Amino acid sequence: MQKNLVETILGAVVLLVAGGFLAFFYKTTDIHPSSGYVLTAAFSQINGLDSGSAVRVSGVKVGQVLDFKLDPKNFRAIVRMNINEGVRLPKDTAAVIASSGLLDGKFMTLEPGSDEEFLRPGDQIEFTQSTPGLEQLLGQVIFNLNKDKDQSHDSKKGDGKPAAKKS
Repeated sequence: MQKNLVETILGAVVLLVAGGFLAFFYKTTDIHPSSGYVLTAAFSQINGLDSGSAVRVSGVKVGQVLDFKLDPKNFRAIVRMNINEGVRLPKDTAAVIASSGLLDGKFMTLEPGSDEEFLRPGDQIEFTQSTPGLEQLLGQVIFNLNKDKDQSHDSKKGDGKPAAKKS
């Protein structure tokens, strides 16, 4: 009888600790459902953006990316995002995909405009900008370095004398 009572108490303690971990996990992560409204935006590329990525205004998290799909008509990526209740964005707001750093993922940043009308639930943000990928930036740097090197090499090929005038 004593053994069954100890096992029951230990089982209850284990369940309480597991419940405490679940409550802590729920409060410290963004998996809980949030109220708000849905907006969409179309991008030429969304490399590195994931479902659940933060949506920020001036660095403050105001929502999250829900999902994305490919528009079969123009082959642009349509991103759906949930914006927190109480955040009103002007119609001329711009959506930009930004990077946290070289190794971090990407997030969506919204840059509010000055329009007096506001976006409503289900509206699409018209002004968007995709950030180029790291590979694309490195390619541009290498291309520019090679171009500068070729130009300086071509300018050194001359004999240094001005060309004779033809009459």
